[in-house]
Amino acid sequence: MSTNVTDYVLAVDFGGTKAHIAAIDGAGRTLAAERLAMHSERGAEQALVRTLDAARALIAGVGAERLSAAGVASPGIVRRDGVLLAPNVPGWSGLRLQDRFEAALGVPTVCATDVKAATLAEARWGRLRDLSFGMHVNLGTGLAVGVVAGGGVLTGAHGSAGEIGYNLRRVDDEAGPLAGRAPLEERVGGRAIGLRGRAVGGHGDAESVFTLAETDPAARAFLAETLGELAVHLANAAILIDPERITVGGGLVGSADRVLPVLAEVLDRAVPFPPELVVARFAQDGALVGAAALAWDALRDGGLRAVS
Repeated sequence: MSTNVTDYVLAVDFGGTKAHIAAIDGAGRTLAAERLAMHSERGAEQALVRTLDAARALIAGVGAERLSAAGVASPGIVRRDGVLLAPNVPGWSGLRLQDRFEAALGVPTVCATDVKAATLAEARWGRLRDLSFGMHVNLGTGLAVGVVAGGGVLTGAHGSAGEIGYNLRRVDDEAGPLAGRAPLEERVGGRAIGLRGRAVGGHGDAESVFTLAETDPAARAFLAETLGELAVHLANAAILIDPERITVGGGLVGSADRVLPVLAEVLDRAVPFPPELVVARFAQDGALVGAAALAWDALRDGGLRAVS
């Protein structure tokens, strides 16, 4: 499919609480963007319908005739017929995201897991660019890593490479995906830090726990233990992959001054060839930028079919 310099793609990132849409050109420039609340408690269908409506309005403003394709990033393992390991949004697992976007927008659409999309953004335009081996860790509501190997993003046999939120914490840990559980994510993910942090005076969100830790010894000890456990699993992943650099993105990057030193100390101590640890270029919008990169790559490689 041929494109010209005035074309753009629609990028969509479905997050835990918000959906973000943007028109992005071939140089990675954002032409227009909008965020809207997911209202996850109301179910998946209403979130998808409102996002499609907002996407059509944004496209009309930028110019529908210039739209070449769409890229969609979502939590979970996105398949043509649904979403595996889907987020805690009623009905999300049954959504056929590619089909719905193609029917609504009339352009070919490609979908991917959000963290892998964010990893692609760093590999294409960010701080993993030109590296043969790198890792991107998303410290947001959930927890996962993306792996750059040979210049491409590793997906694995079933699309679940890097889903370290499912790591077991103990030899007798029976929680796991078959039970709808993610043992490590439920301990050290952003949502878990907020919920567990109530025990030391937090307000149910991770940010309040980090703020409290500036003055409260109990909150500080809680974070030290939690981040220490996260660091061990990140170091084990680094030992397995041997990356040159690890980029860090997601909501917890807002507390990078407290998070990164803990991670770096364990990486430097435990990994045979310690990688450089840096904040991602697209720390907060990596999945959105990556969705655009995914669409542009598919257009370039001929991996998208025309929609009739």
